Amino acid sequence: MKKLALLAATLLLVGTAWAAEPPLELQGRMEQGGLVIGKAVPGAEAMLDGLKLDMDAEGNFAFGFDRDHGRQARLTLRYPDGSSVERLLDIAPRDWKIQRVEGVPQKFVTPPPEAAAAIARSTKLKNEAREKRAEGSWFRENFIWPVTGPISGVFGSQRYYNGEPRRPHYGVDVAAPTGTEIIAPASGVVTLADMDMYFEGGLVFLDHGQGVTSLMMHMSRIDVKAGDRVQQGDVLGAVGATGRATGPHLHWGLYWRGAWLDPERLVGPMPQGKPSGRN
Repeated sequence: MKKLALLAATLLLVGTAWAAEPPLELQGRMEQGGLVIGKAVPGAEAMLDGLKLDMDAEGNFAFGFDRDHGRQARLTLRYPDGSSVERLLDIAPRDWKIQRVEGVPQKFVTPPPEAAAAIARSTKLKNEAREKRAEGSWFRENFIWPVTGPISGVFGSQRYYNGEPRRPHYGVDVAAPTGTEIIAPASGVVTLADMDMYFEGGLVFLDHGQGVTSLMMHMSRIDVKAGDRVQQGDVLGAVGATGRATGPHLHWGLYWRGAWLDPERLVGPMPQGKPSGRN
């Protein structure tokens, strides 16, 4: 009887310890520009540095770190039983390249006063789209390249246009002929589709859930509209050189709730050979 009582007490203690800190899975890159995918007990709540995160019914959630994020972040989880746990995350810094782009029309480097209305319109549409967060978890899919071809620009590089310093490059550029099809790197919901954005030209926002959003820029045509649900591999439109571009290419950006992320970190090496799609 004493042995049974001791075993019962041991099991109770093990159960209590597990309840104090239920399993938590974190996958991804703890680095500047990195996307992290988490899984917690369903019904839990998660916060990153005080910002409440979205979480689906299965306990899946996502967060990311901007290009200039500091060395640490604090992740807090509160469980349905009232307990909570905190993790201090170490964020690895990265080195950024310098990229000089020449031959950009001067109106895109230093916009003239008459461009103010067009810029304001574009900014309003982008801000409205960023306020939307799709209720899905398609960010858990294995991302694929939306276009294949030579990489002509990388995430995070400090850009100089016609010798003038501008903000860093928040995406990856893939060179491909005009008309080359652009496919969805993962499933999601289109939150913006517009051919007349001042800097971006043809622009599509594709929300992969919880605000993890791909941006496709400089498109020559757009085949989707806001509100469309697309599957991974569906055609979004085609490569072009619209907006602030010196030649045909796709700029693929990625952001999460105000943080710019590196899309190249989500896919494998660029496939070699002929550029993808039809043109």
